Amino acid sequence: MKTHRVNELIELLHPAWQQDPDLSLVQFLQKLAVEAGFQGALTDLSDDILIYHLKMRGSAATDQIPGLQKDYEVDFKTALLRARGVIKE
Repeated sequence: MKTHRVNELIELLHPAWQQDPDLSLVQFLQKLAVEAGFQGALTDLSDDILIYHLKMRGSAATDQIPGLQKDYEVDFKTALLRARGVIKE
């Protein structure tokens, strides 16, 4: 994991963990995994799952995932033409 991702995860994890100070770190990570719908072993939990879950925690289910809005196309035909290079940005 790159240093900036470690810093990002710690920045997101710190305020969230303060809401449940009675849990150990492993217990809190397990709670986050369950909330995110992760069903594998805790050792297989990726930093991406934690980061995106912490960013989206408490938001509406219809909210856009951070980082994906830039690739969003309302119209499928436009998205297809853009992917084929017919429409230039």
